[in-house]
Amino acid sequence: MGYYIFVFSVSFLLAIMLTPAFGALAKKYNILDVPHTPVKTHRFAIPYLGGVAIFAAFMIALLLLRFMTHFPTGTLHRLRGIFIGTSIIFLLGLADDIYELNYKIKFAVQIVAASVLFRFGIRIEIVEIQAVNYFLTVFWILAVTNGFNIIDVMDGLSSTVIITSALFFFAISAPTEEIYVNFASLAILGGALGFFFYNRPPAKIFMGDAGSLTSGYLMAAVSLGVQYSKNHPVGLFAPVLILAIPLFDMLFVMVHRIKRGLSPFLGSRDHFALRMQNMGFSKKKILSLVFAGNFFLGLCAWAITLVPVGWSILIISLVVTVGFFFANWLSIVEVND
Repeated sequence: MGYYIFVFSVSFLLAIMLTPAFGALAKKYNILDVPHTPVKTHRFAIPYLGGVAIFAAFMIALLLLRFMTHFPTGTLHRLRGIFIGTSIIFLLGLADDIYELNYKIKFAVQIVAASVLFRFGIRIEIVEIQAVNYFLTVFWILAVTNGFNIIDVMDGLSSTVIITSALFFFAISAPTEEIYVNFASLAILGGALGFFFYNRPPAKIFMGDAGSLTSGYLMAAVSLGVQYSKNHPVGLFAPVLILAIPLFDMLFVMVHRIKRGLSPFLGSRDHFALRMQNMGFSKKKILSLVFAGNFFLGLCAWAITLVPVGWSILIISLVVTVGFFFANWLSIVEVND
């Protein structure tokens, strides 16, 4: 338990200290999010590079821990994979914050980073055919990574979901002592929480793609290491519930963009949070509802790993039903790009 407290505390304190420093650096070198499109919800230029603080806090906390204890061979092997893959995604996001890369380049690099996790044993394994497992692993990692990138459209929104999701991945994993998941979850939890104090409305700094892509990639990585199906196979849906909000927003946005004749890879105001804002909800109110909703989904995910299969199916069915009603409710809101 002492090592868990150490990892979380170091990551949290580093994020608290580094976030304003990188914000100042972003201002100095003009790495700013200028609200030049209708998708932007802020009025003035806000510095990026908050994601650099999250990444640094995560990496430094785990590297310090490495010198304090001896990881089992399997844990060290997987953490190396996470370090390599996360570094690739972080550099991709940082380059995108500065140069605005083409989405095809971003997807290609993300596939490489996903392949790194597969190579280091962080993967989906539900069939004997490894090609199928590889495809499912890459698809899941890309979906989660880009889900967190897409949801990052409002002050504190993505960081709120990261904090809640990381907390529940740790809670579900802790009893099984899947050490790399526990430490990685707490490291990203501490980093995101420290960053949140500067990112909550009104935000003083944004995480940028360096933060949203990196955090999404880490959420995908830890989700693949937790044992969900000790009682029954339905428990495998637990990570989908924990990450339901970014996955929902990604699907919701893509469907509405296609229906409106727009490219699903370009920005628009179809996000659920922006539609709620058009309904009159304040940013703080939206964040409170997102936190409550994600916490409830985390509890549902935890529950389906513990209760009998019948109750698990009922829980999932209720969540899906609520999701459809929520999507229909949001769909009546008109958006202007």
